[in-house]
Amino acid sequence: MTIRLKIEESNEFQEIEITIRCPEIDERLSRLIRQINQMMYSFTVTKDDAVFSIQSSDVLYIETVDNASFLYTQEDVYESELKLYEFENQLKNTRFLRVSKHMMVNTSKIESVRALLNGRFEATLENGEMVIVNRHYAKYFESIS
Repeated sequence: MTIRLKIEESNEFQEIEITIRCPEIDERLSRLIRQINQMMYSFTVTKDDAVFSIQSSDVLYIETVDNASFLYTQEDVYESELKLYEFENQLKNTRFLRVSKHMMVNTSKIESVRALLNGRFEATLENGEMVIVNRHYAKYFESIS
């Protein structure tokens, strides 16, 4: 299936609208939809008592430690009051995937993956960090990556 991109730019438009017309949603289109969905989310986070808004597409992974949630980007680490399950609900149908009890990873930021023993995986992110995909979450990870 060929994908054509049509863009209409005009000052008459008040907002951005994306419409996808297709005979069926295949895997390639499904990935594109997840990426578009992900770009629509931003989070209010804190760092050093300052409040920031960051795009979900800039986040490498989200981790909870001692009931606190941390969002890791290429340059910084931010804190959020949201719980991991709240991030999971908010980021449904995006490239974020739960990989352990305490972590979600932005699969579009993964450079490589290798299989480990006991059904686990090790994912290397764009910044060189390695995260372990727990075997309980491995089947979901395989389907999206």
